[in-house]
Amino acid sequence: MKDILTAPFMVDMIRTVTNMYNHGWDERNGGNVSLLLEEKDVAEYLDVKQVLRTLETGFSAPELEGKYFLVTGTGKYFKNVQYAPDVNLGIVRLRDGGRQADLLWGYTDGGRFTSEFPAHMMSHVARMKVNPQNRVIMHCHPANLLAMTYVHSLDEKEFTRTLWQMCTECIVVFADGVNVLPWMLCGTNEIGEATAEKMRTARLVVWAQHGIYGAGADLDETFGLIETAEKGAEIYMKIAHLPLVNTITDEQLHQLEKRFNVKAREGYLK
Repeated sequence: MKDILTAPFMVDMIRTVTNMYNHGWDERNGGNVSLLLEEKDVAEYLDVKQVLRTLETGFSAPELEGKYFLVTGTGKYFKNVQYAPDVNLGIVRLRDGGRQADLLWGYTDGGRFTSEFPAHMMSHVARMKVNPQNRVIMHCHPANLLAMTYVHSLDEKEFTRTLWQMCTECIVVFADGVNVLPWMLCGTNEIGEATAEKMRTARLVVWAQHGIYGAGADLDETFGLIETAEKGAEIYMKIAHLPLVNTITDEQLHQLEKRFNVKAREGYLK
């Protein structure tokens, strides 16, 4: 077997969560990431028949039966992943309709996957139905997006339009907009279900006064999606208290649609 720490998906995960920490998005043990893997890729590095232990998931997701995921652990600090990946990450395979997860690698200190695992898996199911290429769910706490939820309307159309107007790249990167949830108790199936419902229409879901969920085809795309939204929020927080002299107009946003072959969310532009 090959050394799993050399696997491209492992190298990308370690690099990404390290970047997330360095960006200030994942203080202490904040944030979590899950990556859907192909069995053939896992089998190059692990004996997929060798189960270390079985974990209860606390939810049901028949659509994910037999699926493999690389997932950050509960209570783990992203800053430590690069130094002890086998402690802070784990590879699991779902079974029993998603109610159980076989641990194939990782969590060597006796830990388990993130407490947001249900929210991740429900979001994976939702995004797979929209776009089967979406294999990543990423949750973090970017400061400016959090700050924006304190001073800006949580109306999804207004929130999205503000971000689009802050930075030329925003509508290009997330033309499907940003969905928003009011504050809810984290780590529950309820917030997982609500997030999954929002994931049906957008790849970004803001949790007010908490953080953001992003979905994408790979780790780079998902990181860049959140990074762009956070940049828009940063600009907004720098100018929100000032008189607005200029902005990106709807006409200009339509020009960006045509130039970059994207389609803004229906009804969000005049």
